[in-house]
Amino acid sequence: MLNNTTLFMRANILRENPTLAPGLIILLLIVIPSIISPFIVDPDSLRIMAGMPNLPPSREFPLGTQSEGRDVLSLMLVGTPATLRIGIIAGLVGLSIGTTLGLLSGYLGGRVDAVIRLLVDVMLTIPSMAILIMIAATFRTLSVEMMGLVIASTSWMFTARVIRSQVLSIRERNFIKMSILAGASKYYLVFREILPNLLPFVAACFVDAISTAILASIGLEILGLGSPGNMTLGNTIYFANSYAAIWRGLWWWWLPPVIILIAIFLCLFLLSMALDNYANPRLRME
Repeated sequence: MLNNTTLFMRANILRENPTLAPGLIILLLIVIPSIISPFIVDPDSLRIMAGMPNLPPSREFPLGTQSEGRDVLSLMLVGTPATLRIGIIAGLVGLSIGTTLGLLSGYLGGRVDAVIRLLVDVMLTIPSMAILIMIAATFRTLSVEMMGLVIASTSWMFTARVIRSQVLSIRERNFIKMSILAGASKYYLVFREILPNLLPFVAACFVDAISTAILASIGLEILGLGSPGNMTLGNTIYFANSYAAIWRGLWWWWLPPVIILIAIFLCLFLLSMALDNYANPRLRME
């Protein structure tokens, strides 16, 4: 059972981070259907002409059908986890690259820092979407995993810059200097002393990276550069646009993925604010 101290600490965290609870609630509302979707979605409902085309919402099809006869509700239940998977893959890979380069640049300094800073500055001057369009256009089809890796290739620079600035601050603190005097190795200092103090910043960067990756994937898919075989939210919007769903009044086709994407971005924004508030004590004092 939870004691009074634990309950007080959790209540204090929620009070100091008012955006945390709403963000977690929205996250659960998005994630739970995504987890159970493989057990409740009938594969036949995703086939072409599974039902009559362009049916409005009804008891049989709660979100209607699109012009190919597919059940829109099933498309949402399958497309949401696929879109989230792209964001998580891109976020993890981009975060790993950015954190590693930021740690090396901030702690080692010298030529290593100069080379990494030059690389980051050069990459930041090139429009990320232009790089993504060139890479995506090179491949005939992109799986969900490949889409995540492609987006990760242009999403590590901001993380590297943020982590580097934090390392430069932490390495001047007294406990780091004492560890150096005690003969601690560079490996120990980086991974046992500096990195644990960066975890809140790393978590905030991860949430931001997921949001950026999902936005980039939606942009590529709407442009037709994703794989049409991937049942994602972006591809659903792409096909709705291709079939002129807005002009034909088929609101049940394009509106659900838009609402889900708004909920995802709102959730990630609230969680990012909460993590920034936790990582930066100055924000809690304002």
